[in-house]
Amino acid sequence: MKLLASMLTAAALAAPVFTAFAAGEAPKAAKPDLVKGEALYTAVCAACHGADGNSAIAANPKLSAQHPEYLVKQLHEFKSGKRNNAVMKGFASALSDDDMRNIAYWVASKPIKPGFAKDKELVAMGERIYRGGIADRQIAACAGCHSPNGAGIPAQYPRLSGQHADYTVAQLNMFRDGSRANSTQMTQVAAKLNDKEIRAVSDYIAGLR
Repeated sequence: MKLLASMLTAAALAAPVFTAFAAGEAPKAAKPDLVKGEALYTAVCAACHGADGNSAIAANPKLSAQHPEYLVKQLHEFKSGKRNNAVMKGFASALSDDDMRNIAYWVASKPIKPGFAKDKELVAMGERIYRGGIADRQIAACAGCHSPNGAGIPAQYPRLSGQHADYTVAQLNMFRDGSRANSTQMTQVAAKLNDKEIRAVSDYIAGLR
């Protein structure tokens, strides 16, 4: 009788899960553990990206205030090799899915330190490209996907405002030459930009807030 009772209890507990699968619903992901996220970030990420996600090294991106879903996606793509970076692949390969979510949600909760545009001669060009694109060459405005203030659209397009200009220049160059191949949309946009335009829009983005 005890065995039968145990079996019935287990079946009752499992019933909602089976019902969810039958209805085509995925089980809900566990809530991110921000304490674990902070510990992992401090151990694995802080040396390059700063203690609070505000990297002091212009070649390394600021991660603070970034959309966590975007960060998780990038970590998965570093791990799989879809986004090619030997250093990041090494770090990402050691992380579980839960680790990635915990880190992403923790660093996303940190405020970003504003940046500044530095090239006065190029900032006007950068603003025109960011806000209006270049119509005669079918280059779309960056603001259309990344929003007028650079905040992006959660889970779809990353936050750009305040990002280091050097990092943005490097990524646009990689999209243009094909060495970063994890966004067809960005590859198509960058392919139409020349070096001066890339520098201009990257500098403008650094000062967005």
